[in-house]
Amino acid sequence: MKTVNKICQILAVVFSVVSLALFFTKFATVVSGGANVDFVGAALGFGSKKELADGTVVDMARSADILFCFWLTVIGVVLSVFAFKSKTVRYFAPAFGLGTGIYMLVIALSSPWKFVDTRPLENVTAVSYSAFVLLTAISLFVFAAFGIAYLLIDDYLEVKESNGKKLTIPKRVIRFLRDYKSEIKKIVWPGFKDVFKNTVIVLIMCLLVGILIWLLDFGLGRLLELILGQ
Repeated sequence: MKTVNKICQILAVVFSVVSLALFFTKFATVVSGGANVDFVGAALGFGSKKELADGTVVDMARSADILFCFWLTVIGVVLSVFAFKSKTVRYFAPAFGLGTGIYMLVIALSSPWKFVDTRPLENVTAVSYSAFVLLTAISLFVFAAFGIAYLLIDDYLEVKESNGKKLTIPKRVIRFLRDYKSEIKKIVWPGFKDVFKNTVIVLIMCLLVGILIWLLDFGLGRLLELILGQ
């Protein structure tokens, strides 16, 4: 079991690095003035100088969503590596992988016009994704899957070594939900009369405070006008 746990941890790091590396592959093709202009993911995110077919060099704008996913992936890589040193980090690495994977999947399944900033290209007639966009999302999901597997297996090993003193993550979640449900049942919800009365009191207090602030503002304003007028 420990061997499987270590393999899952290593594979999580590998796929996080693979996800980051995929940002340096071709993400999109833009048809500008009848010519195809290819862009890698990192260039779309950070913006880049691009030489067109006619020799013109343009400074491309940044695609904020792709840039955001890039930095989330970088953080995921760092966290997955540091998970070897700190067990606290093991909770965050798969969370970043899963969140970034969902974001990238949204980008991959949406129209490229929404996420590829074509400025300052002119006469843009078409924008299309390459397969690497979807592949990046899949790689991030795999990274998250291995990260979660490592988290659960490592937690199981800790519980097993504690001889029943600790509970596994699923059991802790179930206990939390049960406690939450029992606490919800203890809540005494106010009736309509209490809600109406408290609402009226709040509105009256807001009105009084508003009037007080207006009077202070009006008075201080008049005072300032007199001082400046002198």
